[in-house]
Amino acid sequence: MYVTAEIIREVEQKYGTPVEIAREYEMNPEQLDIVRLGTKQGRCHDVTLVIIDDERNIVVIRKPSYPLGAYRAPSGGIEVGEPFDDGAIREAKEETGLDIVLEKYLIRANVRFRCGSELIGWTTHVLQARPTGGTLQPIDTKEIVEARKATIAEITGPIREALIATGSPGLRYRAELDGLAIELAKQMP
Repeated sequence: MYVTAEIIREVEQKYGTPVEIAREYEMNPEQLDIVRLGTKQGRCHDVTLVIIDDERNIVVIRKPSYPLGAYRAPSGGIEVGEPFDDGAIREAKEETGLDIVLEKYLIRANVRFRCGSELIGWTTHVLQARPTGGTLQPIDTKEIVEARKATIAEITGPIREALIATGSPGLRYRAELDGLAIELAKQMP
């Protein structure tokens, strides 16, 4: 197992208790196949990073399959045996080029992606972070075509609209998650 209950207890001790949400999304077979690609070796989680700079801009990424204007917070999986913090920091570096410090555990989202009777359960752990160095440019250019900073108004406006306009339940999920994470992050000093 990648992320155990013990690991999550440690994460909560360091970064606080998150808001817990549950969602379910109906998908077509092709959309569920995309989710299934992320379940290699039994993985059923991702860590999503809300990286906020000193000007309150948020780092977002665009994958090759996304249309122009569709961005979301960077995310990725913790590898088997990899410490949670190390995996989150590694994913941030790969997807954005930035070095980060984790600050707060914002959301634990328990999601069910369904196609007819087939179901994939997934957990997204959303953490707030701040950049400490690096250059904003993806290192993993096969997976990420662009990383940039966006304002809260962009993320909750045109970026959200672009994600939802794709018709993808997975990208609608990401838009909803990013919006909730921004609301929670705004409550921080």
